[in-house]
Amino acid sequence: MDSAADATAITRLAAEHNLDVDPETITVNELGLDFRVAIVDAVDGQRWVLRIPRRAEVMTRANIEGRVLQRVAPHLPVAVPDWRIHTDRLIAYPILPGEPGLTLQPDGTPVWHFDEHSPVFSDSLGTLLARLHSMAPATVEDTGITALTPSEHRESIRENIDRVAREFSIAPSLQGRWLNWLADDSYWPNRSVLTHGEIYPAHLLLDGEQILSVLDWTTAAIGDPAQDFAFHRASVSDAAFTETVRRYVAAGGEAGPRFAEHCTELFSLSPLTYALFALTTEDHEHHAAAAAQLNPADGDLP
Repeated sequence: MDSAADATAITRLAAEHNLDVDPETITVNELGLDFRVAIVDAVDGQRWVLRIPRRAEVMTRANIEGRVLQRVAPHLPVAVPDWRIHTDRLIAYPILPGEPGLTLQPDGTPVWHFDEHSPVFSDSLGTLLARLHSMAPATVEDTGITALTPSEHRESIRENIDRVAREFSIAPSLQGRWLNWLADDSYWPNRSVLTHGEIYPAHLLLDGEQILSVLDWTTAAIGDPAQDFAFHRASVSDAAFTETVRRYVAAGGEAGPRFAEHCTELFSLSPLTYALFALTTEDHEHHAAAAAQLNPADGDLP
């Protein structure tokens, strides 16, 4: 579909949901795996985010996400999406304050827009995650959200490794690393908390280094608090990570003695997560890319 026809189709879809938009203002981000995302101006001047599902099945999880957003919004020091439109064909909400911390070029190259080592960012992220993780799980338990105890989380990872190993070759060094980590109790937390699931700068809108908004709660769950620190651990210096955890603990969060190492190991599951996605979509390109990630050169292990 050419860009003019695509803009017409998006405009028509919005109109069918009683949202009148200016087709000349539409910009589309195609990089999302589950949704196409369009930014557009309504005729009254309000900017909107439109999420258009790529597959019908993604809406089952989106329905849970919508309920979670309603519960977390009053408790957080940041803005979250306010879904004014939510059907099986379109999710739409007024654009949130702030600018993305990270964007991707068409070839997938990341472009950072802030200093992720900044003490201001460490304070903002640590405080945000302490508030999120301090929410009572009962606040969201009836939304349909995935809820796992620490032991259940470990078992689910083992099951996912087995599932992927039945379909893919996994480098012995990588699989051995995961199994050793799973077997070592010293890494693992003794509590489950409400997590966002994919806290990284593309999902954060900032003013300078201060977080104003958090996007894309699709993977929110009750589980391991380290899930929300894993990308940060992989992308910043030891000093910046330590400062973030210090701010987190000062604001009421809990971090065990091997928290940093645990975050590193959790991030190493990225190829496994991608392989599970490839199996779900049955897409040949994703399958090939996942196979490559599961067999990295020794120096390229996550």
